[in-house]
Amino acid sequence: MNFNKQKSKQKKDTLSSPKLRRSSHLTLFFYKYALVVIIALIVTAAGLSIGFIRGILNNTPDVSLDSIHSKGFITMIYDKDGKVTRKLSTSDSNRVYVSLDKIPANLQNAFISIEDVRFYNHNGIDMRGIARSFFLGLKEKSLDQGGSTITQQLVKNNILGIQPEKTTIERIERKIKEQSLALELEKITSKQKILEEYLNAINLGEGTLGVQTASQKYFNKDVSDLTLSECTVLAGITKNPTRMNPITHPNNNAARRMSILKIMLEEHYITKSEYSEAVNDNVYERIQKINARQQKNYTANSYFDDALILQVVHDLKDKLGYDETKAYNAIYSGGLKIYSTQDSKIQKIADKVTNDPKNYPAGTKVALSYSLTGTDKNGKEVSYSENDVLSYMKKHKIGTSLIFADKSSAENMARKFSKSLKKNGVSVINEQVSTVIQPQISMTIIDQRTGQVEALVGGRGVKSENLSLNRATGTTRQPGSTFKVLSKFLPALDMKNMTLATVYDDAPYEYLDTGRPVRNYYRGYRGFSTIREAITNSMNIVSAKTMADVTPEVAYEYLQKLGFTTLVDNKTTADGKTFSDVNQSMALGGLTYGVTNLELTGAFSAVANGGTYHRPSLYTKVVDQTGKVLLNSSSSGTLVMKESTAFLLTDAMKDVVKKGTGKPAALSSGMPAAGKTGTTTSDYDYWFSGYTPYHTASVWMGYDRNTSFSSGSQHEKIWKLVMDQIVKEKNEPVKDFSKPNNIVKARICTKSGKLAVKGICDHDPRGSMIKTEYFALGTKPTKPCDIHVAVDICKESGYPANNACPENQLLRKIYITRPKGSRGITDDTQYQIPDLYVKYMCGLHIPE
Repeated sequence: MNFNKQKSKQKKDTLSSPKLRRSSHLTLFFYKYALVVIIALIVTAAGLSIGFIRGILNNTPDVSLDSIHSKGFITMIYDKDGKVTRKLSTSDSNRVYVSLDKIPANLQNAFISIEDVRFYNHNGIDMRGIARSFFLGLKEKSLDQGGSTITQQLVKNNILGIQPEKTTIERIERKIKEQSLALELEKITSKQKILEEYLNAINLGEGTLGVQTASQKYFNKDVSDLTLSECTVLAGITKNPTRMNPITHPNNNAARRMSILKIMLEEHYITKSEYSEAVNDNVYERIQKINARQQKNYTANSYFDDALILQVVHDLKDKLGYDETKAYNAIYSGGLKIYSTQDSKIQKIADKVTNDPKNYPAGTKVALSYSLTGTDKNGKEVSYSENDVLSYMKKHKIGTSLIFADKSSAENMARKFSKSLKKNGVSVINEQVSTVIQPQISMTIIDQRTGQVEALVGGRGVKSENLSLNRATGTTRQPGSTFKVLSKFLPALDMKNMTLATVYDDAPYEYLDTGRPVRNYYRGYRGFSTIREAITNSMNIVSAKTMADVTPEVAYEYLQKLGFTTLVDNKTTADGKTFSDVNQSMALGGLTYGVTNLELTGAFSAVANGGTYHRPSLYTKVVDQTGKVLLNSSSSGTLVMKESTAFLLTDAMKDVVKKGTGKPAALSSGMPAAGKTGTTTSDYDYWFSGYTPYHTASVWMGYDRNTSFSSGSQHEKIWKLVMDQIVKEKNEPVKDFSKPNNIVKARICTKSGKLAVKGICDHDPRGSMIKTEYFALGTKPTKPCDIHVAVDICKESGYPANNACPENQLLRKIYITRPKGSRGITDDTQYQIPDLYVKYMCGLHIPE
């Protein structure tokens, strides 16, 4: 007992010793200090956290109804009958917006079930979902375990976009922004609007964005027609659009689809019978069949679509002030509706005829297209084209043209060239070898009443690229004799008071501005010829002489009114050379660059339309996503020539088809047609531009690289085949071109262009030269023929008779007279009155 007291006393004494007391106070101090430090650290951490979050929120964009609206949507192209012919999009704009009332309840519920089952109960953030994701993340040792609501996903996709998420801090930062904006978004709009925007923005694989586009892609139907089974397929894609792709990974998608169906059943979105029906649906077999058809039917944009896109881009820039980037973004991701002028039935006819090998000259060939980039033996970058291949061929005397008999021969030559480069130390980085079938073709068909382009062909063969070479709109070719009508005969009749009966002497002639001789395509000279005959038979010299009287300046003005944009007026190049199309040779289509098929057809359509020109248009209107009309191409047109002029030219060009150079283009249907042929120097280009009372069309045939060949009138026959089939397909009543009220008729002599003299002009040794001709009111000739002369010959002397010659000895002969200074021998020469007859008369019979 005493021992215990003593022990207790010792313990007390020990604790109460000064040294131990100091130690106790020191320990307490450290405990208090540590507590203060810990509290300070917590406060500091909290402050830093608040500052961190505040910094994030300060850099978070504002949320609004506009900001959550998807910006990239598919642009639809419609034909003239309202049928969708093409969908345009970029990789991030392959979507079509559809309102929530068009989206089936099953599809809405399928997405809600798998993505955000408490969607209608939270305020933008699902705390239960976050907690679940947190514990799952701890288990899986990952911070990427979902938990995002549909509202958050919409914010991420449409407002935040792509942001770096490589580090934990970056992922936390993104989550904070998502949650903050989600809370704000739910305050300013409804759950229905959020769900609508989400379903139109979600990535559903295969380049599709939004449920409408995905529905078309996988099921070839509108989203409103989807079954429950199909709805769950789409909802199953969202977790991973690549691994859950129902085309490439159907098993993965099927497993997730089953999960969705079970949740929908548990949440009472569907009944047991609906569940069973969906489970037993062989939906993936259906998807594979649809995909196979779509792959088989895939093609690049048509030549028409390419031209349409470029015209819309041009007009957005020209009329609305867009820059290039904005214009293309509008087309490929603006969700526009472009109502084209294309007549799909006519386009189909044109495509079929122009791609039929039987419609081309025998011996079809190919042209080599070649490019190579690499480095030489010194490491310097080098590049080569088909022109280098041609130089190689000429140097080694193995050929002089890049036109080959077949594809194999062209590719062999490319290999030889490539091998020669490698021998010289060139290391190839990239080499492209391709061949293009030759001769090529282009065709444009326009409704002349409106200027609307109904069909367009930019080439034949497989078109594998978008915005590739379009021979109808993107290349210029020499128009040849098709230009005769437009550049000189049109202004001659329209403002120079000439008529179809105006006569020129087809005789040796040189251009006034260059002194170069003008050649006809036929041998010899035909003498006195009317403008009608010059058009019918494509007479070069008469054309050049008419141009001299019209003047190149006036002709150029008319061509500008007719819509030609490729003509040159005194262009000076960097090396000081000057080019101009304002010259006499323009009469025969000799131009600096040439013309496009589209613009040539547009010009002829003005003649076909009674003189009113419409700029060729490939669309009627362009409408934005809200229904606002951005562009409208309808117009009343511009009168560029008198109606009477258009009729007279048309009537003359009817003769081209009936009996002139365009006879192979005469229609079997009996439909009247008018047109003009054109062949250029060295037989490089072959044209036929013509029209019926309904359509204007131009066909060009030639090699992409100027090469002489014979069309054999195949280009005219192609025109005929297409136009005949259009008449049949469209069931067009046969009718003639309308005649204006101010057109009158007169009987004229075709050698003088003046009023015919009965008994003289009809007794030309070659036959009657009297024709009935059309004239614009006020231009009909008033004077009689002064070219034909009737001479009574005395049979006894053989000289012109005098008053003393017996009547029974008289023989009347009809001659022609040529003006003084007439040159050369023409078809008229042998019928010209002999000089002796002018100087002498019969000497056997002496007048009293």
